[in-house]
Amino acid sequence: MKKKITNLALVNNKTYEAAKTANLHHYDISSALQTTLDFNELIAIFCDKIQAMIPHNGVLYRNPLFNLEYHTGISTRHSCSYSLSLEEQSLGELKLMRQQRFSDKELNYLETLLCCLIYPLKNATLYRQALQMAYTDPLTKTKNRTAFNDTIEREYRLANRNANHLSLIFLDIDWFKTINDSCGHEGGDTALTSVANLIKDSVRGSDLVFRYGGEEFVVLLSETNLEDAGIIAERIRMAIENHTLAYGLEILNMTASLGVSSLRGNDSIESLINRADSAMYQAKMNGKNNVKLAK
Repeated sequence: MKKKITNLALVNNKTYEAAKTANLHHYDISSALQTTLDFNELIAIFCDKIQAMIPHNGVLYRNPLFNLEYHTGISTRHSCSYSLSLEEQSLGELKLMRQQRFSDKELNYLETLLCCLIYPLKNATLYRQALQMAYTDPLTKTKNRTAFNDTIEREYRLANRNANHLSLIFLDIDWFKTINDSCGHEGGDTALTSVANLIKDSVRGSDLVFRYGGEEFVVLLSETNLEDAGIIAERIRMAIENHTLAYGLEILNMTASLGVSSLRGNDSIESLINRADSAMYQAKMNGKNNVKLAK
């Protein structure tokens, strides 16, 4: 009978205890990261869990795929940055900052701990992409009505809690049926896409654009009063009026009617929406191609 040869690894008690501690830290971090699919919460949990092992004074996380940035703490002289990815999928960049330089030992340990963060970020990416598909109008690439219903509830609560302004712009393309009749539905789709792009080009980065239904769009403007919202609405109206769209042999000169409302102290979500919708209808009745502010 042949003698079986076994390779044995020799470890001392100190090495064993260190490995056991590292595994416990990994398990603790991984368990905590399984509680959310929100990017900001994932980064906050991860950085809180590693604070005792790798002290830091500031954190910056950027994810260009979703135009997302999370920043907490202070910016300092020394930092370490990691571009995170899995299977060629970018998961953003994480930067830790503090007053003293990070040691090689700390950086090596941090790199092992980052393994706990990769798959939760991947899951958050898949979840966010699924939400984007569910909340995006496939034709105009604006947010859809489902997204509007969810978003306005959140913005309404925030505005009331913080005593901030909140305004709505309702927009309807004038004579849209005529465009469909003369150019067909493909021409109508081209007109809708063009108007959506003109709206997005005319608003600020913080404003949100939704296709409410048919040829109707909504712009949600946080921390914006009625007067300022009216200025933005007029800018949108002029952009559409001054744009000439060529479709086949047809030249389309489009206009739009817009209604604007701003949150009042006794408003519900429904009354805020209804006032903007009514103002838009009044703009239609007043000859189209104009902006009406809800008083």
